[in-house]
Amino acid sequence: MDEKLTFEEAMSQLEKIVMRLEEGDIPLEEALEIYKKGIEYSKLCHDKLKNAEQQLTKILTEDGEEEFLLQEED
Repeated sequence: MDEKLTFEEAMSQLEKIVMRLEEGDIPLEEALEIYKKGIEYSKLCHDKLKNAEQQLTKILTEDGEEEFLLQEED
């Protein structure tokens, strides 16, 4: 996987994988491989979001602002 992908590019690839899997017309072995790639893209997106959150927290605390916290949706 290309670690240099932007968040948007990785998310787009993940969305394509989800759509492909939802179609349900692929052999099991291929579906498993596609699913594995989806997990990789998901982790990449998560890491990029976590990094952005850390950068925002650093910027805001340096400027004397309150700590920035992302709230997870239920």
